[in-house]
Amino acid sequence: MKLNHINLGVTDVPATVALFQDHFGFVPAGGGMPMNDRMAFLRDDAGSLISVFKAKDVTYPKVFHIGFMQNTPQQVRDVHQQLVGAGFTIPEPHENNGRLTFYFDTPGGFVLEVESFFG
Repeated sequence: MKLNHINLGVTDVPATVALFQDHFGFVPAGGGMPMNDRMAFLRDDAGSLISVFKAKDVTYPKVFHIGFMQNTPQQVRDVHQQLVGAGFTIPEPHENNGRLTFYFDTPGGFVLEVESFFG
């Protein structure tokens, strides 16, 4: 079984699309799926789909987040540096239960995590 899709309500569709495309390798889903200021459909390299829809009031539960696993702690540091260089304000990566991780608030209104296990 594989994950088919995640649907997100976001406050800013274009900024969310740019984040996923520029920093996490997503591409437009194609196949006639729309990409505009109200909705967009993106795929990762495994074929999973993230759909984003414009929502006026986005309030996710405090524990909700999307996590991206990296192969090494250095990759976590590299992604962090890339995001900071692009203008995001993000806390430094920190060690937590055998992994290096950081969380940040996205321009779409949800939290994103980047992590890697040590060793």
